[in-house]
Amino acid sequence: MSDTPHLYQAPDDLLTGRIILVTGAGDGIGRCAAITFAAYGATVILVGKTIEKLEAVYDEIEHAGYPQAAIYPIHLGGAVMKDYHDLHDTLEQEFGQLDGLLHNASILGDRKPIAQTDSEEWLEVMQINANAPFMMTQALLPLMEKSPDASIIFTASSVGRKGRAYWGPYAISKFATEGLMETLADELANTSNIRVNSLNPGATNTGMRHTAYPAEDPSVNPLPKEIMPLYLYLMGADSQGINGQALDAQPKS
Repeated sequence: MSDTPHLYQAPDDLLTGRIILVTGAGDGIGRCAAITFAAYGATVILVGKTIEKLEAVYDEIEHAGYPQAAIYPIHLGGAVMKDYHDLHDTLEQEFGQLDGLLHNASILGDRKPIAQTDSEEWLEVMQINANAPFMMTQALLPLMEKSPDASIIFTASSVGRKGRAYWGPYAISKFATEGLMETLADELANTSNIRVNSLNPGATNTGMRHTAYPAEDPSVNPLPKEIMPLYLYLMGADSQGINGQALDAQPKS
């Protein structure tokens, strides 16, 4: 991998012919990633719980003349294994294989001490941030095995690599994300065409960031489109051989 992957310049046809699923595609980084992948030739499957937001992204992709996207509404907080098997069956029927999977959807939860964290909130954060990616990945692995070159990206966080006070279930769910990524990557290494990595977006001008840091000037952080080079790199063929890596979308200062 280049020493400056943040400066990666993707060829225009980088993702042509690829089928890529993005969770949390209705807003923020997921929305930007879906549109960016489509701009480089991918057929993007937009997954999220708010149909109106997914339709807006779908329309933007269509109006730009990119490959026609698909919408698959699902509420990750309430989905069970059968829902993910149904997703597999639908994608298998419509597309036959899956070349990319970006686990972007997450919820923040309240920032408070562990001693004050409500157990129901803990379970909700874990369900969306850790359990849902596990179940979806397990259900979709057979489709990814049909791809000659598949990539799974888990969304990480700096607080999931070094614990920090008051980040509670969010931080711990991101530690689980890293563990899932490393375990799966090691299982698939040298035996599969699927590479698995995690990507920490860093401080980005999104709604979640505003919620976490309400007093912060949003303009001090890059927009989602400014951190897309590494997302493109990991989804494209140039990242073949990169597996089990915990990467950062922004250069370390």
